Amino acid sequence: MIKYAVKLKTRGGMVVDNLQIAARDRAEAELKVGQIYQRCQIIDCAELRPTFKDESLDLESVINLIGKEGGRKPPEKL
Repeated sequence: MIKYAVKLKTRGGMVVDNLQIAARDRAEAELKVGQIYQRCQIIDCAELRPTFKDESLDLESVINLIGKEGGRKPPEKL
């Protein structure tokens, strides 16, 4: 499933910005929005791309992250 950010105008004239919908494609996302907000006007529909700070993690950084999570010190090296 892909997430889409939708900007729309409701039938009452109110603008809803950054409504996030999960769907297989853009057409399905717009269909879901139309079912929730009947007689709305879709202004924009954009696919959200996940952003990763660091795509590559090595084993040592994962172990350190787990050690910090529990508030414990990482085990000493032998």
